[in-house]
Order: sequence, then C-alpha cells, then structure tokens
Amino acid sequence: MNSTQDIGWYELIIGNCLVVLPLLIFWYYKAKMVKDTIIAVIRMVVQLLFVGFYLEYLFILNSALINLLWVFIMIIVATFSITSSAKLKLKYFAIPNFIAIFLSLLLVDTFFLGYLIKLPNVFDAQYLIPITGMILGNSMQNNIISLNSFYNDLRKNEIQYRYSLSLGATLKEATQPFMQEAIRKSFSPTIARMAVLGLISLPGTMTGQIIGGSSPVVAIKYQILIMVMIFVSSVLSVAMAIIIANRFAFDKYFNLKYEIFSAKSK
Repeated sequence: MNSTQDIGWYELIIGNCLVVLPLLIFWYYKAKMVKDTIIAVIRMVVQLLFVGFYLEYLFILNSALINLLWVFIMIIVATFSITSSAKLKLKYFAIPNFIAIFLSLLLVDTFFLGYLIKLPNVFDAQYLIPITGMILGNSMQNNIISLNSFYNDLRKNEIQYRYSLSLGATLKEATQPFMQEAIRKSFSPTIARMAVLGLISLPGTMTGQIIGGSSPVVAIKYQILIMVMIFVSSVLSVAMAIIIANRFAFDKYFNLKYEIFSAKSK
C-alpha cells in the first residue's frame, strides 16, 4: 500500500478557514461561543504543531525515561483539566484524579503493550505515547461528567443523602444512588457509541492506520482492542477517583464539604 499523502502548509491554512462557517452560525444565533471557539482552535493548532514537531524528535531519541516523563506530563495536564472542567477544587481532587488516572493507565498500558501486542520494549515511543494519549483523551470526558454529576447531585439532594445516613446507612450505602447515576450519565453515551462503531462511524484509530497504509484487518484489530482499553481505563479511573476523593470531600461526620466546589459551580 502507498504511504500517507502529505498535506501542504497552504492547504492546512485554507482547511482551518472552514471554521468560519460554524462561527457565523454561532454569531447569527448569538450563542456567545465565537470568542471561545477562536481561542480553542488557535490553541489546538499551536499545541498540535508543537507536539507534532516534538514527537518527531521523541521518536528518534526513543528514550524510555523521556517517554515516561512525557506520559507523566500528559497525566498532570489531564488532572488539572478534569478537575477544572468538573468545577471542583484542585486542593481536594488533584491527588485523587492523578492517582486514579495513573493506576488505570499503568494497568491498561502494561496489559495492552506488554501482553497483547507483545512489544519487546513497552516504552517504545511509537506505541506508548499515541496509545496512552488516545486512552487518556477519550477517558477525560467520562471523568469530568462523573465527578460533576456525583458531587453536584449530592449537594442538590442533601436531604435524601442525610435521610439515608439517619437510617444507619454507611457513607458507601448513602452515596450509592449518586454513584449509580454518575456512572450512567458518564458511560451511557460511550456504550451507545461502541454499539454502532463500524456501522455508522469509522473510528479515528482505524481510519488513521488505513490512511497510513496498514491493512484494514490489522487496523480493525487495533481499533477493537483500543476501544476496549479506553472503556476499561475510563471505568477504572472514574471509580478510583471518586472512591479516593471521598476521603477528602467529607468530614468525619460524613458531611459533604462545600468548599470542594470551585467558585464557577456556585
């Protein structure tokens, strides 16, 4: 098969100009999203260009230490992004989110790269960084939705929560309905997307490998496993993040601390 057709810099600039169309729609309907969209697109382009040039050198060096350092940076950035987007304070949720993400990635990456693919070097930049990035990037939304849902629903339904405690329920038992709802809100869309992959949409990993010249069958094998790894990692990180964070979010009398919420959520 042929290698991937390159895209010229001029074509890249022209392609980005297409963003004008959604911007016009946002402006026409006064959606107040024009500024945020422009900033997001500019940040995306600059960040991806930086990462693209950086990864070229990273792949050439292929140092296990540097690769692991880059993964740690990714986890730290994800931790800050998840906590901020969930409208929670870093003081209480930075450590729980970091530990949950790190442990879930450690398990999934080791199993996928070391056992399933059987890489001679599990720290190989060509596999470790893009696969970790896909798993982490896709699981972030689940973490944000679940954390936001769990703690905000608790705050809004404090009477129900306190009533359960008054009947002798433990913290785990009293928060069980909120955990169930958080998991449903977070993973129902993910499960629905998984159910139609291949019929309605062709996922990015598979499409990218095919364009890059891989056999469609090989691309499908990778896509199936990566989707499973993303799902497993997301569920593990969500569950661990909430379980660990609950040690900081409640006082010794099982009262929810309102100071865990950022000013944006009030």
